[in-house]
Amino acid sequence: MPFPFLFLLFLSVPVSVHSKLTLGYYQKTCPNFEKIIRETVTNKQINSPVTAAGTLRLFFHDCMVDGCDASVLISSNTFNKAEREADINHSLSGDAFDVIIHAKTNLELVCPGIVSCSDILAQATRDLVVMVGGPFYNVRLGRKDGMISKLENVEGNLPLVSDSVDQLIDMFAGKGFTTKELVALSGGHTIGFSHCKEFAGRLFNFSATAPTDPDIYPKFAEKLKVMCGNFQKDSDMSAFNDVMTPGKFDNMYYQNLPRGLGLLATDNALGKDPRTKPFVDMYAVNQTAFFNDFAHAMEKLSVHGVKTGRKGEVRRRCDLFNSIKT
Repeated sequence: MPFPFLFLLFLSVPVSVHSKLTLGYYQKTCPNFEKIIRETVTNKQINSPVTAAGTLRLFFHDCMVDGCDASVLISSNTFNKAEREADINHSLSGDAFDVIIHAKTNLELVCPGIVSCSDILAQATRDLVVMVGGPFYNVRLGRKDGMISKLENVEGNLPLVSDSVDQLIDMFAGKGFTTKELVALSGGHTIGFSHCKEFAGRLFNFSATAPTDPDIYPKFAEKLKVMCGNFQKDSDMSAFNDVMTPGKFDNMYYQNLPRGLGLLATDNALGKDPRTKPFVDMYAVNQTAFFNDFAHAMEKLSVHGVKTGRKGEVRRRCDLFNSIKT
C-alpha cells in the first residue's frame, strides 16, 4: 500500500472528542476562570448549604440526556418545550441553577463570550463536591453548549425511583458505564434530599399485606411517615437521602443501606441485588475505595456526549440559545 494512501487514511480518522478537552483550556483566554468559579460556588454554598447536592444532581441530569452540554439549563419558549419541562426535572434545585447563572455573569464581566455554560456546570460541580468533603477529580475543559433541548429527549435517559436493578444496569450500560460505576455514582446520594412523593409508596402503600416496606428500619419509617404525612398537598416536603451525615460527602450512604436507612427504593435495591451488593458492601467499609471510584466515574461522566467545535456554541446566557430555536 503506498505511503501517501496510508497518510491520507490516518488523516481521515476522526479525532476523539474527549481529546479536544484539556485541563488548561482557558489558561490564556480566561486565566481567572478557576478562581472565579471557586469564589462564586463558595459564597453560594456558605449561604445555601444545599447547593452542592443540587448542583451535582443538575450536572447528572444534564449529562445523562444528550451529553454534558448544558441543555438542561435552557428555558422553554413559545416554539420549544425544553428538558426542564420534564416531570423528573421539576424538582431540580433552584440554588443549582442560580449558582451557574451567577458564575456565568461573573465570567462574562471579565471574559465575555469565552466560557461555555457546560464547562461552568462541570467545574462548579467538582468544586462543590470537594467543598463538602468529597474527592478531587480532574475536569477537562473545552465543551461547547448544546443547541438542542427538548422535553421528549428526557424520557428513558434518567433513572426513576421505580426502576429495577435490571433497568438501572441496562440504562447505565447503554451510556458506557459499568455496574461498579453505577453504584459509585449512586453514592452522590450521600448529600442532598428527596421529595416525599419519591418514596411515599414505601411508607403508605407498599403492598396489600404490608403498607410499609419491611426493609425500612421501623423507627425510621415512623419518623418519615410523620414528616411526609401531608406530602400530597405539599409537594415540597422532603427528607435527607443520608439521615446520618446529610451535609457531608462520605460513605455513610452505603453504611445506611443494610441498616434499613436507605430512602429510595432504588437505593435499597442496590444493597440487595447480588450484582450491586458487593460494591455497596465494599464502599461501606472502605471510603477510600468509594472516593477513588466516584472520582473516576465523575471524570468519565463529565466527558459523556460533549460537543466541541461547530457542534455547539458558547451561550451568552445559560438559559437561552444564542438564536431562537423552533
